[in-house]
This record gives sequence, C-alpha cells and structure tokens, in this order.
Amino acid sequence: MGLGAWLGRVLGLGGGTAGPIADTPFVVLDTELTGLDERKDDIVSIGAVRMRGGRLELGGSFHELVNPKAALQARSVVIHGITPSQVAARPPIEEVLAAFLAYAGDAVLVGHCLPVDLAFLNREARRVAGGPLRNRTVDTLSLSAWLRQRHVEHPAFAGPPQGLGLFELARAFDIPVVEGHTALGDAYLTAQLLQRLLPLAAQAGVTDLASLLRVGDPTRQAEHLAPPGGPSPF
Repeated sequence: MGLGAWLGRVLGLGGGTAGPIADTPFVVLDTELTGLDERKDDIVSIGAVRMRGGRLELGGSFHELVNPKAALQARSVVIHGITPSQVAARPPIEEVLAAFLAYAGDAVLVGHCLPVDLAFLNREARRVAGGPLRNRTVDTLSLSAWLRQRHVEHPAFAGPPQGLGLFELARAFDIPVVEGHTALGDAYLTAQLLQRLLPLAAQAGVTDLASLLRVGDPTRQAEHLAPPGGPSPF
C-alpha cells in the first residue's frame, strides 16, 4: 500500500466505540528507538501482533528494522541489541511506517506506556503525510493502574505495587519474561498482559469498547501512576 492509500485510510478513520470488546480488533505494538529524545532520536524497529478481543491471532505478526537518520548510540544498543550494521541496509521509516499502517488498518492500537511510541510514530506521520495517526488507543499501563486503584481482586494487585513497568507487571501476572528488549518480543508480552487485564476489567464493569478506551486512555496515564505525593514509577 502506498503512502497516499494508507494516509487516506488512517487519517480518515471513523467508526463508533460501541460494541463488545470480544469483537474488537487490536494491534499491540512496541517500538525500539535510538533514544528517548523526540526532537533528535528515531525509530529503529517496530513490532506488532494482532488480537481479536482477548484472542491472539498467531502467525500474522509484524516486525521490521528501520534505517534511522539519527546515529545509534551505545546506551541504546545495550538495551535493544540493534547495531548499526544490522540497520544499514534496512528501509527508511517512510517505507516501514506505510507497511505498519497497512498492517494495523483501523484496529485499536495497544501498547505499554504507549505515549512514547505514539510520539515517534505521530512525528513521522506528520512529517510524511501531514497529520497524526487517527487510530483509537489503549495503554496497558493506564489500564493496569486503573484496576489497582479500583481494588480489583487479583494476586498481582495484592500488597504494595511492585512497579508498573512491562516486565514487572508481566511477572506479577506469571507471564514468562525473557530479559532483553525486542519490539516484537515486547509487543507479544504486552498482548499477553492485555489478555490477563481484560477479564479483570470486565469484573470492574468495563464490558464495551467505549469504557475500555476511557480507562485505558494514554492521555490520562499520569493520574494513575502514583497517589498524590507518591513516587513516580519512572
């Protein structure tokens, strides 16, 4: 799909938010970056998996390396393990972004600490196509924090919080964790976390997409991170 086609599809997204979560298409994503400075760093990898409600759709994942304009620094290479030689012959972000948006279509985008990924994806979408992504979004960080604040009964929420990072939450939900970051690996881990959170959300009354979008809203993330005066998880 060319840039014009995916732009028309993505920037023209509509659709309501009613309907059961079980019928909702999700694309769970993660990015790896040269660094966290949105002004000068770049995406080096995008990974994603599809879900329908709480069911993973196996065999149709997305994973692409990107040749970034920003130089890869040692501090980021030790995190994601992607070296300059690995990305030297890979396509630029314009091509990878178009392929990813064709893969995602109008699905709800899901990520853990999703504003970081969206900041870089939207920056590139604005630069290439003149506007940000219009997909609806759910942040598993916001959703898990909301559930803890609602005192949902689950061993993962018993006692003081052990952290809201992806690996910490995965361990709390007995999801096997392989140390080290890859975009596809972390996307798959986030998808498994979403699988654990959705039944708990249903117990708390979140039974339709509109409710899920509200409690998992990435823009409301900060209010869930810590009680007033409490420590930040970052």
